[in-house]
Amino acid sequence: MARRLRFNGTGSDGGGCPSVHEDLDSGEVIVHGPPLTDPEDIAQLHHRSEGEIAIVVPRDLLVDWTPKERRRQVRTIDLDEFGNLFTKFEHTAWRLETRRRYASDEASDRWESFIETGKVIEDWQVGAATRAFRDTMRTQTAQGKRVERVRIVDRPATTGQRYLLEGARWNIASGEDIRNMWRTDADQLRLPVEDFWLFDSRLIALLRFDDDDQLTHVDLITEPAEVVRCAMIRDAAWHHAVPWKQFTAEMSGDA
Repeated sequence: MARRLRFNGTGSDGGGCPSVHEDLDSGEVIVHGPPLTDPEDIAQLHHRSEGEIAIVVPRDLLVDWTPKERRRQVRTIDLDEFGNLFTKFEHTAWRLETRRRYASDEASDRWESFIETGKVIEDWQVGAATRAFRDTMRTQTAQGKRVERVRIVDRPATTGQRYLLEGARWNIASGEDIRNMWRTDADQLRLPVEDFWLFDSRLIALLRFDDDDQLTHVDLITEPAEVVRCAMIRDAAWHHAVPWKQFTAEMSGDA
């Protein structure tokens, strides 16, 4: 069976080698780059076995892109502590939404109304969790902080994705900036299937779901290489994603 490899980064400004990959299952690190070919250099290598090839990589490549620990140290938090993160970030909160369904969306009268009418009405009562989140977003963005999302959409969109597309107008009214991208485009960019928030370009909140699409807990990750990887994902996704208003207009035109 082929390895599940993840590209971590490259030391080449041109996007070529040398580069570092990580085996997601074993944790092994794979480095490729230009071979060491001078016989006098090769003669100085210790414990080189037949068939092994020595390669040359910049020191910064290993410092920046190889995992710092065999197993990443994460801290698992519950959903209440996760919610508190939105009151504590200083500059930016950025989300990549990759799933086809979020079970929590379906546990409300708004969902039933959407199924019947195709519309999402902003009628959350004071004290409702979503109302509290929107109020928090208004407070944070009023201070100049940015809250942004890229949502991946299948073609055709799932019911859950259509619900989020319709309801996004209320997130945007609360100060969020939401963009969308077709899954085929996300796949071409090799965006991951991970669903996460990135806070202040230093803290990853990796969302964990069960087989029923229920959010169960969140893993916090601060490993520098992993944070940089998610920042690169953010930059690529944000550059290629389409603003919500334009995206929905194009969807309506295709219908």
